[in-house]
Amino acid sequence: MRFKTKLNILLLAGSLLPLFPVNAQKWDELAKTPPMGWSSWNKFARNINEKSIREIADAMVSSGLADCGYVYVNIDDCWHGERDENGNIQCDPEKFPSGMKALADYIHGKGLKFGIYSDAGCKTCAGEPGSLGHEYQDARTYAGWGVDYLKYDWCNTPDQNTKGSYRLMRDALYASGRPILFSICEWGSTNPWEWARDIGHMWRTGGDIGCHFDGYKFYGDWSEHGVMQIVDKNEPLRLYAGPGHWNDPDMLEVGNGMSDNEDRAHFTLWCMMAAPLILGNDIRDMSDATKAILMNKDVIAVDQDPLGIQGWRFYSTDGIEYWFKPLIDGEWALCVFNRTTSTRKVNVVWSDLVTYDNISRRSFKPTREKYKVKNLWTGKYVGFTDNDRVETIPGHDVVLYRLTPVDGDVTAN
Repeated sequence: MRFKTKLNILLLAGSLLPLFPVNAQKWDELAKTPPMGWSSWNKFARNINEKSIREIADAMVSSGLADCGYVYVNIDDCWHGERDENGNIQCDPEKFPSGMKALADYIHGKGLKFGIYSDAGCKTCAGEPGSLGHEYQDARTYAGWGVDYLKYDWCNTPDQNTKGSYRLMRDALYASGRPILFSICEWGSTNPWEWARDIGHMWRTGGDIGCHFDGYKFYGDWSEHGVMQIVDKNEPLRLYAGPGHWNDPDMLEVGNGMSDNEDRAHFTLWCMMAAPLILGNDIRDMSDATKAILMNKDVIAVDQDPLGIQGWRFYSTDGIEYWFKPLIDGEWALCVFNRTTSTRKVNVVWSDLVTYDNISRRSFKPTREKYKVKNLWTGKYVGFTDNDRVETIPGHDVVLYRLTPVDGDVTAN
């Protein structure tokens, strides 16, 4: 009798004994291109509820964002209630009176996918119940609710092994029987790009982003990183990114208060780095400028290119940076980024931009091969690479080209 009681306790705990054996793996068919969607934290933080999340799902469709590829509606921290007498996690009954299953059904009914948040420790970063000791139990609960995406944080984990903790939740998600995208969020503290390829579909490469372009904002024992600090941390890691396993420089701050120039540069650099595009603004109320940035399908196509190769900073001089990203069918994306705060006149000299990419094993030699040049932010073809260009670029802004090889005599239009 005493043995039966102990066995029942172990089964209820859920994380110590999975209900059936599994082959340790992640759901490999997910995230073949960088995930796209929306998350609640950057704009709403703790202030989330069922009504606002349903409205976000509505806006995702009515605004046209869903047609552009944004499909995940993700709830971050602070959705939690208490665990019940059997240890099952519950949602906050005041914030989510209909329950998570009903909310997931609503989001799925819009043709979208539903994401949720937990933590590998005993408590989340905001002090809500974490998943430590309940990994298999929580994974089964999420699968039952219809969850499609799990962001898994790393607060309150003083004595835990990072790789082991994330592997445990990966196994639990697979055992749940529902394909759930697994987003690792330990802020790059243990170099997850070196060990997480077979564990998660994406991993944070640095600290939390803030709504400022350059520098840090400090809040006691943690800080928010500017866009530039995050770019500089993420850019050298391109070797580790690819279909099903992406470097994650964090959620987007477009539409949250930076200038339009900075929002455009921020979005462009995320696309050049093949980063997940997880919106962090209130999509129910966007300016025309914000819509134009987030819904530019030509720019999104650079991020979502099926070749799945992260771009890199090729050359930098006097505050002007040149970024390359190889694309399918022999095409390239070229970003010219003005990192300074003043407007600059830039001479784009094609013969200075000859390069070779070790990952795609392709060369860009505009002196030998002619390319048609399309400016992706104006939507206009602007000529060929047999003529150099002069661009006037405001401070903290970009020019973004798509370069298409030309066979024969083709006229740009």
